[in-house]
Amino acid sequence: MRSQAEKAAAFQALHSGAPFIIPNPWDAGSARILDAFGFPALATTSSGFAFTLGRADGSASLDEVAEHVARLVRVTDLPISVDLENGYGSEPGDVARAIIRAAEAGAVGGSIEDYDPRSGIYDLERARERVAAAVAAARGLDFPFVLTARAENHIRGNPDLEDTVARLQAFESLGADVLYAPGLKTIDEVRRVCAAVSKPVNVLARPELTMSQLQAAGAQRVSLGGGLTWVAVAAVSSVLTSIRERGDFSGLQVPRPLPEWLS
Repeated sequence: MRSQAEKAAAFQALHSGAPFIIPNPWDAGSARILDAFGFPALATTSSGFAFTLGRADGSASLDEVAEHVARLVRVTDLPISVDLENGYGSEPGDVARAIIRAAEAGAVGGSIEDYDPRSGIYDLERARERVAAAVAAARGLDFPFVLTARAENHIRGNPDLEDTVARLQAFESLGADVLYAPGLKTIDEVRRVCAAVSKPVNVLARPELTMSQLQAAGAQRVSLGGGLTWVAVAAVSSVLTSIRERGDFSGLQVPRPLPEWLS
């Protein structure tokens, strides 16, 4: 197994190489599968992890997320970045604490949002204070922790591209390593965001867009978010519908992949 510093260096290097896909496991088993498929790094998903707890997105605690990260670190040698949501508190100190806890659990990167579930999008000055605290915490570690700063407008009912760009530019100026505006819907939006900043941009995959299109638009990193979780849930739901409504068990007739993926 690589040391945390070695994984951190590898993750940092990915952001200056060819554009790459970073998929999002929801538990240890899915992390093993993604590792076996050859992806170079993993990122947690807040909605997917909350699902494993039987809860809605945003309901996991920092302690639970740290335990989740430590569990993933034990089963894969890949670099792991953590969806730290809003930092588990509105204060800059809360954000710094979340970064440190993620690093202590074995992560080599993490993302911070500019959104509070109770009050909505933070005003820009408050968002800047929080990103500055995250940057300071990340730089205080003894390895290169890759900090992703997120502008949540487009998934929080405010698809204002001008404001999103202004926020990402502000986060870049504070030292964020990666910039991310989840919910961009078109290649033109992706291109506009990527052209407006000089740091690597993470883009959330959409079914109607391809990796080659996103790469051409300037994306450096493409994440899947909770998408894989819901693909898995949909597959289970389809089989269960056939069982419940028709007594049809044929959906269970699939090769068991464990010997190859989890050996």
